[in-house]
Amino acid sequence: MTTWSLRRRPCRAVGLLLLLIVGFLVLLRLDWRSLLSPWLRHRRAGLHIRGRNFVLEDATFQIFGGSVHYFRVPRAYWRDRLLKMKACGLNTLTTYVPWNLHEPQRGKFDFSGNLDLEAFVLMAAKIGLWVILRPGPYICSEIDLGGLPSWLLQDPGMRLRTTYKGFTEAVDLYFDHLMSRVVPLQYKHGGPIIAVQVENEYGSYYKDPAYMPYIKKALEDHGIVELLLTSDNKDGLSKGVVHGVLATINLQSPHELQLLTTFLLSVQRVQPTMVMEYWTGWFDSWGGPHNIVDASEVLGAVSALIKAGSSINLYMFHGGTNFGFINGAMHFHEYKSDVTSYDYDAVLTEAGDYTAKYGKLREFFSSISGGSLPTPPDLLPKAAYESVRPVFYLSLWDALQYLEEPTNSEKPINMENLPVNDGNGQSFGYILYETIIDSSGVLSGLVRDRGQVFVDTVSIGFLDHKRKKILIPLVQGYTILRILVENCGRVNYGDNIDDQHKGLIGNLYLNNSPLKNFRIYSLDMKKGFLKRFSGDIWNPVPEAPTFPAFFLGALFVALSPLDTFLKMEGWEKGVVLINGQNLGRYWNIGPQETLYLPGAWLEQGLNQVIVFEEEMAGPVIQFTEMPHLGRNQYLN
Repeated sequence: MTTWSLRRRPCRAVGLLLLLIVGFLVLLRLDWRSLLSPWLRHRRAGLHIRGRNFVLEDATFQIFGGSVHYFRVPRAYWRDRLLKMKACGLNTLTTYVPWNLHEPQRGKFDFSGNLDLEAFVLMAAKIGLWVILRPGPYICSEIDLGGLPSWLLQDPGMRLRTTYKGFTEAVDLYFDHLMSRVVPLQYKHGGPIIAVQVENEYGSYYKDPAYMPYIKKALEDHGIVELLLTSDNKDGLSKGVVHGVLATINLQSPHELQLLTTFLLSVQRVQPTMVMEYWTGWFDSWGGPHNIVDASEVLGAVSALIKAGSSINLYMFHGGTNFGFINGAMHFHEYKSDVTSYDYDAVLTEAGDYTAKYGKLREFFSSISGGSLPTPPDLLPKAAYESVRPVFYLSLWDALQYLEEPTNSEKPINMENLPVNDGNGQSFGYILYETIIDSSGVLSGLVRDRGQVFVDTVSIGFLDHKRKKILIPLVQGYTILRILVENCGRVNYGDNIDDQHKGLIGNLYLNNSPLKNFRIYSLDMKKGFLKRFSGDIWNPVPEAPTFPAFFLGALFVALSPLDTFLKMEGWEKGVVLINGQNLGRYWNIGPQETLYLPGAWLEQGLNQVIVFEEEMAGPVIQFTEMPHLGRNQYLN
C-alpha cells in the first residue's frame, strides 16, 4: 500500500461520515415514505375490518367475488375466464386448493401444468383481480374425498378433519410445502391474496372442537398474515365460529341473510357481512336431472345482498369440468356420484361461454361501479368434427398381459391399501379382482362403488351400494370369477368421510364362505397405464366385441383446433381419453349426454381417441358444437 493511500484514508472516512450526517438531516425534513415505490408504499394494513365494513388500506372495500377452480379449467383458458370475470364487474377471484391433486403420493408434490397455483394467482393479479384463497386442507368442492388424499385412509385409525395425530402430521407437512408457495403471494408481500379461508364448512361436521383452532394456528405458523375467514351454511354456522376469525355465510336465498346476520351479530358483534358462497346454480348427480337456477332469480338475489351492504362471492362464476376421475359423491339416504361436467349452471358455461346470468349481472355491476367495465372477450369458437369410427379394439382380458404384475393376496385388498404407486395405494379408476371358484351359489360382499361380476369372461350382473348379492349360475370345474370395481367418487360432504375405501371391502363370500387367493389388477387409467398399449397389440374391431374393452380411433383436425363436445350415442358407460388426456366418465343414465373436449388439448392433424367401454359400444363417436347436459330441473 502506498504512502499516499495511508495519508488519504482518514480524510475519506471523515468525508463519508459527514455525508451520512447530511443525508440523515435531509431525510428528517422529507417524508421518506414518498421514496418507496407506489406498489409497496400503499401496502401496510391489507384487508381489515372497520365496523360493518371491509377496508383495504384506507378505503372502504366491498368484495364482489367469483369462484373459478384452476384445476377444473385447462391452463390455456385461465386468462379467458379471468378476463370475463373482470369484464363482468367483479374485483376478487376465489379458488380452492385440492390437496389430493397436489400431493398424489405422500411427500411428492405436483404444482405443474394445470396445477400451477402460483401462475393462476399471479395471472389474476395481472388482470386486476384480488384473490381469496381457500386452501383447506378439506375443501368439499364436489371433489373426491373433499380434496383430501386417499392415502390418508391407509391408517386404520384415521380420523379425518380432527386433531388425530396421523392427520395433523400430514397436514403440517403439506402446509410446509404449500405455504412456502402461498406466503409470497400475500398482499403484504406484494401479491394479490387479501384473505385466506380456514378449512371449509366445519360447523356442519364438528367432530373435534380443537380442530379449527389448530388449523388457524397452522396457517399463522406457516406465515399467513392476511385476514382469516371461515365459511359455513345455515346448518353449521352456530358451530363454525372461531375466535379471531371472521365468520362468513353460504346460502342461495337472500331471505336467509337477515337471520344469519342476526346470529353472527350475537357472537362476533359488529362485523362486515360476507356471503362466501352465493350458489348461482347447483351440481348434478348421475341418474338425476340437470339442476338450474333462473337468471332473474340470481340477479334479484345478488342485487338484494349487495344493496343490504353484504360482500358476496358467486359460487360458481365458472365451474369447469371434473376431468379424469376427480368428481365427488353424496351419500345420505343413498349413494349418488357427481357427473363429469361441473357446469353448475354457473355465470359462464362449462366451456366458458356467456349466459343470461352473465348479461344481467354485468349490467347490474356496471350500474354500481361508477365507471365503465372492460369489454368482454370474444367467445371461443366451437366445431362439430366428423364422427370417429373406432377401427381397433382390445378386450380387457387381452389387455391384462400388458399391465403391471397383479398383486396376489389371500384376501381382497381395497384400492387405498393396494401395494402400488410406491406404497400410496390407488386413488382413482378401476380395480379388477380374480379368484377361482368350483361351485355355483350366492355371491355376496361389500362393493364400493360399482362392481361388474364375470364368470370367466361372461358378465352376469352387478354388485353396488344397493345390490349386495348375486346368483352365480352353474359352473363346471374350476372357473375364474372376476369383479371389475369402479371407484365412482368418494363422498365429499357429510360425516362419513372416514369410511370411503373403494374396491372390495372385507371378504367376498360364496354361499357364506369367504373366497381366498385373489389376483388384483390396478386400472387407474393414467397416462402411464395407456402407454403400455403400443400399436402392434390392437386388433380390428370384431362384429361382436367382448366387453369390457378398449376402442382406438383417430380424430382428424384440418385447421387450428377448436373446442367441441363428444356425444356418446349408442355407448353405455365408460371413459374417453384424447391424446392421453382423460376427459372423464360418460354414462347413458344421464343427465349429462356430452363430454367437453377443449380445443387446447387437440393438435392439428391426427388425434388419438381411446374409449374404455364397460358394456356396449356404439358405431361412432360423434362431435357437436353444443353441450347436452340433460333434462332441466329448476331449483327454488
